[in-house]
Amino acid sequence: MRSSKPLSNNASYPSHQASHLTELLEQAADALAQKYKREGTFTNASNVKEYLKLKLGSYDREVFALMLLDSQHQLIRFEELFFGTIDAAAVYPREVVKASLNANAAAVILAHNHPSGSAEPSQADINITDTLVRALKLIDVRVLDHIVVGEQCVSLAERGLI
Repeated sequence: MRSSKPLSNNASYPSHQASHLTELLEQAADALAQKYKREGTFTNASNVKEYLKLKLGSYDREVFALMLLDSQHQLIRFEELFFGTIDAAAVYPREVVKASLNANAAAVILAHNHPSGSAEPSQADINITDTLVRALKLIDVRVLDHIVVGEQCVSLAERGLI
């Protein structure tokens, strides 16, 4: 679904440097995923946040993604589903359910970025999380967390919102 590489949040980078930075971040995220797979699972919130910061932190628009996990909470795959504007992305529960079924996921971690840098969840973030938890529960897929990525990362589960 992705048609172009994300740009760095730092507008002073020339295009080729932004592309190189994005490639480096992707490589680092892939290395972390392999490390966490060898060590066990993505059940440690700080590991998840570190991984998601690398995957979503450089986008200049909102991107909503899923970490699709097996029954041992090992990563099956990371999937970017929805691409929005600088401050919003439309999220369709049907597509989230479809992606979860296609991956045969037992659990998911929802994630999206806030290009503004503030990771404070909005009421819309909380509402879509509730909707997705209910939809995925119908097909026996557990939502472990929803992480909002900004300059820092915020876990809705740690805040008791899941």
